[in-house]
Amino acid sequence: MKHTTTQRTQRGPGPARRIGRSLALVLPVVLVLSGTLAVTRVNWSGDSSSDSVLAAAEAPSATGSGTKARTKAPAAHEALRDKLLLELQEQDPGVALTHLQQAVNGRPSLARHCTSIARALGRAAVRVYGPSRAQSYARPVCDTSFASGVLTQRG
Repeated sequence: MKHTTTQRTQRGPGPARRIGRSLALVLPVVLVLSGTLAVTRVNWSGDSSSDSVLAAAEAPSATGSGTKARTKAPAAHEALRDKLLLELQEQDPGVALTHLQQAVNGRPSLARHCTSIARALGRAAVRVYGPSRAQSYARPVCDTSFASGVLTQRG
């Protein structure tokens, strides 16, 4: 004869086990898909001229509105980059970096293009001033992307 105070029920696995099994099946699928999508969005070629890596994102839509205003005039960030590259050649990288920071502060929509512009300025500074002098102009503008551009152009 057993003397226990707890009653055992034979109802089967509880909700915790069902949730655990569901997560064990769904979670790896979600992680693989999100990782795959993240990898396709990274620009692995190092070419900063293309904003989108996915071919589907660059294809014109089926409604015929695939022609954009880009064919008529350059985008604001491209015009800014060209202006700053010209300033870099005429004056020095410090002036160009100051104007880049002022432009990003004035127009926050340019912030997502700040790193690519600063890297382009770094690469151009190496071509114009040489690696060591170009590195001397490096400042923490756009997460030190200018210095990153100098280093990638250097070696």
